[in-house]
Amino acid sequence: MTTSFADPARDDRAAVDKAISLLVAFGDQASTGVGVSELARRADLSKSTAFRVLGMLERNGVVERIGTGYRLGARLHQLGQAVYSPEHERVRDLLLPFLTDLYEMTRHTVHLAALHDTDVVYLAKLYGHRTIPAPSRIGGRLPAHATAVGKILLAYDSHTAARVIAGGLPALTSHTRTDPDRLADELATIRANGIADDDQESRLGLVCLAAPVFDSRGRAIAALSVAGRHGRFDSRRLEHALRRVCASASQTLARAQLPRTA
Repeated sequence: MTTSFADPARDDRAAVDKAISLLVAFGDQASTGVGVSELARRADLSKSTAFRVLGMLERNGVVERIGTGYRLGARLHQLGQAVYSPEHERVRDLLLPFLTDLYEMTRHTVHLAALHDTDVVYLAKLYGHRTIPAPSRIGGRLPAHATAVGKILLAYDSHTAARVIAGGLPALTSHTRTDPDRLADELATIRANGIADDDQESRLGLVCLAAPVFDSRGRAIAALSVAGRHGRFDSRRLEHALRRVCASASQTLARAQLPRTA
């Protein structure tokens, strides 16, 4: 009599699905490294399957070995950079000194961001002394309607604002604007005042103020923001610093003569 052993349940997901599941599984440890067993658990794969797929990704430079684990590789970073507009890199280089000025004036966490489709992409971030967990990260994206930097940029870009509203307004917290009419009214007020806020709309306990940076053609090409803890945020003082820095940044950006984009 032949004795057989039960095989583990077959995973019929396509190889690309398994690869993406593994890449997503790195999470916040993308640069520090994660072991095969933990990646397999997070991706809901067998260890042998995870090891095989990671080997394929390693051969293509998408992940790389680090000790007994893996981290995301240089090829993936290169592909990620290719997604964003070349203009973003130049804007970041031009405006990073002003982001530093804003940090020195406020000692709060500060951001530099730009629109990418209907999201905002964070081009730079400096952490303040009184940090609070925030969903923003350099190179990361968030729905524009749920952030101060996103709302200030949408206020000066009616075409993108219309697309955002038409596409639905997912809630990141219970405070996120999800009513189209309410958001449209808020954007009109923001455009009139030149300042936007995020009152726990992207994360509970987090508040932000944002102002635009204009180029020579009057486009709001980027935004700077100051973030802090709800209840410990002097909006009036910080708004003054934010407006002052953004005005200086706009002068520099106007002189830079960025190339016209479609």
